[in-house]
Amino acid sequence: MLKYSIHREGGPSIAWVSLLLILIALVVLLSGSGRWFLWLLLIGCFCLWVVVVSFFRIPHRTYPDVDGCSILAPADGTVVDISVMEEPEYFKDTCERISIFMSATNVHVNRYPIGGRIVYSCYHPGKFLVAWHEKSSISNEHNTVVIRTETGVDVLVRQIAGAVARRIVSYANVGDEVDAIEELGFIKFGSRVDVFFPLGTRVNVEIGQKVRSGIDILGEITS
Repeated sequence: MLKYSIHREGGPSIAWVSLLLILIALVVLLSGSGRWFLWLLLIGCFCLWVVVVSFFRIPHRTYPDVDGCSILAPADGTVVDISVMEEPEYFKDTCERISIFMSATNVHVNRYPIGGRIVYSCYHPGKFLVAWHEKSSISNEHNTVVIRTETGVDVLVRQIAGAVARRIVSYANVGDEVDAIEELGFIKFGSRVDVFFPLGTRVNVEIGQKVRSGIDILGEITS
């Protein structure tokens, strides 16, 4: 049984790299064995193909059953910040924030951290600062989605582009009813995801901890 599948967002990128690999392979075969630099180019292109295919992988996981108060990690990556701060776009109030940095080697599909109804979704064009820069949350290209739980608690997820990531994909539509671990979207080639939730929520992770989307619990709503 395969442990991974390829995400649909990877189709165009994998197709272009595969075509490049085939063309270089044909050039190498037609040129004979004396062009060593072509063989190096072919090896380099093959390594690039492996990296691109790996980037769009989706692991087959068994997700735990959680209650409606648990906030799951929306992305694979490393927790780089846990802080209390003002969220200026939607809440316009002080909230708890957890930031997850996604490196190029992480799985890059994003998932809803909690079930409920989507009450807000907005894409913002912007800069491409490094993802861990404090201003990247607002200054960078980003997409904000807010899920309202059955108990009326709003949880905000923000997909943030970085210096390398140049495309954010979101499947969120206002009014949709979603379940935790459903696909929220995809960020191509590494970046960051922030989660904002009300003060008083029990935080279950710490800075430096590696988390997996849909599996690790970031926090639990207590009210």
